[in-house]
Amino acid sequence: MHVSGEENVGFFMFGWAATFLVLAVIAAYLGFFGLAGLAAVFVKLLFVVFLILLAGSGLLGLIRDEPPL
Repeated sequence: MHVSGEENVGFFMFGWAATFLVLAVIAAYLGFFGLAGLAAVFVKLLFVVFLILLAGSGLLGLIRDEPPL
């Protein structure tokens, strides 16, 4: 027993699922290869720079015989 309009609900939901699939693929492409990829490279560079600064600061502290805070 179908209430009027219920037989098209499956096709209606499939349309929404296909729409969100296309949007997700576009967002993933932009996220992996667009601005987010550039930001990830920048963050990796900053991580290496701060890691070198941390190691240098630790070595200078050992050379000057200053205890860590």
